[in-house]
Amino acid sequence: MADAVGEMYSSAADDALLVWNLVPVRLSYGHDLAVLLDDLVPLLEEIRQPEFSGAEVFWGSDTFSAEWDIVREGDSLRIRARWHSTLGNYESLLAERGDVVVPVGEFIGEWAKVLRRIVADIEAERVELEDDNLYLRTADLLAA
Repeated sequence: MADAVGEMYSSAADDALLVWNLVPVRLSYGHDLAVLLDDLVPLLEEIRQPEFSGAEVFWGSDTFSAEWDIVREGDSLRIRARWHSTLGNYESLLAERGDVVVPVGEFIGEWAKVLRRIVADIEAERVELEDDNLYLRTADLLAA
């Protein structure tokens, strides 16, 4: 699915925006999100579980590279990030802004918007996937 997403969106395609403590960070669909999908879908599956207590994730795109330590605090998630690279070179500013605390439902809901667009575009373009496991898992996440 990641390869299909990378091919489906040109470099001129719309970007998603991640807002970290009021700092906007661009994520390109064709590059960053294509790379993030392999970690994002399993992360969201894990966070949806009632017993979820925490996780570490490494976002490995060259224009969005960060390590996130995510810990559940009641109905919220606290995300402590170590920023390595971002489009626009906002790493220092992002680090200065500190941790983000976000309600679990909002975190899942915002990422679901991005995934909905990707799934809708895959369906509209009738993309044939060699391995549809991640696509099916994404569809299951969105149906829940």
